[in-house]
Amino acid sequence: MPDAIHVLVVDDDPDVRGLLTAVLSRPPLSVVDARSGGEAMERLARAEFDVALVDVHLPDHSGLDILRWARESDVDVEMIVLTGNADVETAVEAMRLGAYDFITKPWKNPELLEVVAKAAEKKALRRENSVLKEVITRRDGLPTIVGTSGAVKDVLNMIARVAASDSPVLVHGESGTGKELIARSIHLRSPRAGRPFVSINCGALTDTLLETELFGHRKGAFSGAVTSRVGLFEAANGGTLFLDEIGEMSPAMQVRLLRTLDSGEIRRVGEERAFHVDVRIVAATAKDLTREASEGRFRWDLFYRVSTVVVDVPALRQRRDDIPLLVQHFLASPRSGKPLAFARDAMERLVAYDWPGNIRELRNLVERLQILHEGTEVRAADLPSELRRAREPSEPTDEREPALVPLADVERRHVERVLTATGWNKARAARVLEVDVKTLNKKIRDFNIVRRA
Repeated sequence: MPDAIHVLVVDDDPDVRGLLTAVLSRPPLSVVDARSGGEAMERLARAEFDVALVDVHLPDHSGLDILRWARESDVDVEMIVLTGNADVETAVEAMRLGAYDFITKPWKNPELLEVVAKAAEKKALRRENSVLKEVITRRDGLPTIVGTSGAVKDVLNMIARVAASDSPVLVHGESGTGKELIARSIHLRSPRAGRPFVSINCGALTDTLLETELFGHRKGAFSGAVTSRVGLFEAANGGTLFLDEIGEMSPAMQVRLLRTLDSGEIRRVGEERAFHVDVRIVAATAKDLTREASEGRFRWDLFYRVSTVVVDVPALRQRRDDIPLLVQHFLASPRSGKPLAFARDAMERLVAYDWPGNIRELRNLVERLQILHEGTEVRAADLPSELRRAREPSEPTDEREPALVPLADVERRHVERVLTATGWNKARAARVLEVDVKTLNKKIRDFNIVRRA
């Protein structure tokens, strides 16, 4: 969220304006007021505001007039409508015109502050997507996907082919391989590039929270729902919704999601009214969803719905030639620390290591060395023990794995390697695997992984 949140209060009653200004005048909120619709539109045209609280009844223009003007003038502000108890129908019309929410008079201060904060978050998310597009988009329209290996070129070619369509895409790959970066790249190459890109990790939330996050809820729909809330489907309207870890979604939520994808309509929790949204779905998973479906843990009909096109993202060990390029990319990034170079023996160890945490693990290693390493050159002896023990790709091995193995076996070995590499620090292992600790514990039980002495 920005350092300062700029709020415009619009009401013809000086007492109401004074009360609202007093409640909202606390960091990081910065408040300006207007006493009429004309003055409000003049201020909105001259300066940028994050949130505007607009009374429905004004002496010259209604709050709905201001909403229509803002939409037609492409004014980027989140509108919250202030209404009396008898103005519910007007408030509903305001929501149809693009208002973020409505608050009835007399309001409760905690509710007011929460709604303003949430509206500012939505505005900040839109700004973040715009900045992201400008900062990481190269001339060809793609975010910086580093690599020249054949595996990376195949992914880039697939992105270029699928971006122009509106078909759902399933991005498949191990944790840490950059699946969200692939999803953002598809979005930024698509005709929806100027609209929101919204993401959610489906494995990190309970069913109740996930349903509310995706579909929103009506005020009073459940205990604690003190305000109405826009869901991510609405926030992504016209753009792309990225459903990370879709394979972790419960059967009940799979049914709800499938119904939405089939109809194109959503219904907020606690509401009877359904309305249409225009959203492209890009989903991601580290699981073999065909196997999950065969064993009854994932619906076949939902699998077919989200996997019109499948993009397979290679693990880092399958693109070892790209490791030196990735290291240089991380060293040159704006968030990098002191200048650092890797000696030849150290780079050979990096290339030889299997990287169970993939690109995320490599990036974390480079950043950690930039902070902690004394000197400007890293040698093999300076690397963590698991990297020093890494076998050269050319060295012989007694491992004779079959060419094709079930994905569950690969996932089990991967989880076991990460746990071993982190000393069975489950919080750290969960971060490397990009899952929560609850999901990690479930995988340990499902795969019957036992800590070895």
